Amino acid sequence: MPVTAYAPQSGPRPAKARSTVLIGLINNMPDTALQATENQFASLLVAAAGGHEVLVANASLSGLPRGEAARKHIEANYWTIDQLLRQRPEALIVTGTEPRAPDLTDEPYWSQLSALIDWADANTVSSIWSCLAAHAVTQRFDGVRRRRLPEKCCGVYTCSIEPGTWLGLGLGNSLPTPHSRWNDLPGDQLAAKGYAIFSQSTAGGVNIFIRKARSIFLGLQGHPEYDDRALLKEYQRDVGRFLSGEHAGYPTVPHGYFSAESTALLEEYRARAIAAPRSEMLQDFPYMACAATLSNTWTAGAIHLYRNWLEFIRLDK
Repeated sequence: MPVTAYAPQSGPRPAKARSTVLIGLINNMPDTALQATENQFASLLVAAAGGHEVLVANASLSGLPRGEAARKHIEANYWTIDQLLRQRPEALIVTGTEPRAPDLTDEPYWSQLSALIDWADANTVSSIWSCLAAHAVTQRFDGVRRRRLPEKCCGVYTCSIEPGTWLGLGLGNSLPTPHSRWNDLPGDQLAAKGYAIFSQSTAGGVNIFIRKARSIFLGLQGHPEYDDRALLKEYQRDVGRFLSGEHAGYPTVPHGYFSAESTALLEEYRARAIAAPRSEMLQDFPYMACAATLSNTWTAGAIHLYRNWLEFIRLDK
């Protein structure tokens, strides 16, 4: 198989693998999405790698709060950040996590994440920074701070692509991409600091931006790695938070994601939930009915995007 999991038990990077691309996946997703995120990126990289060999080594920021089960999984299967960086990966993929502080510098993992950004700039061919991690990159380098949105940007957005770039080879004019975030980076501020806006949409804002310095940074505000049901699961979770009283407002139905039939079911459920919210109502959420009508419009483009990125790394290493 062209993509291989590279665990700490594998030992030092073998000499015969020097011709391969080693990618460090810094998986910072919350416990409930930790292993799903591993699987999503593994599937995407397998499809994108073609006949070329790619090693994937998992790690996670140590400052993140974790439950016992997640800690045990990480201890058994992940490198520490220091161990991973000693393997000299050519590229990194760094995921976001749920924001807990208004300012990123107040997050408990900020110093470690900042050091990782600096290391990537000095030592990788390229790196991908997803959602909150993309916001950390612009704040660290150029003081461009995320801004809180009035409502969550959630759904599948058809994003235009800047023509004539290596990243967009063979992609056509648009790139459907799932988004799920409460914060945003203003495109005009990114452009003013020299970032190239590769992909964006009117409804969802900037999708992908590029920072060209010693290393090539790709900032992704969306989640092209998501599987078919990821947004459905997140929406169900957000509904549950409303029903339990954790969140005051009922979540907006994800944009461009559900069929007309599913949307009607969800609107009927919403009316009942708002009228008499109770935690027990979550068991009546129409999950399976909605899942049955989902149509994945983004994975083909995501595979092509990552194939272009892997080819760039392979030719430049």
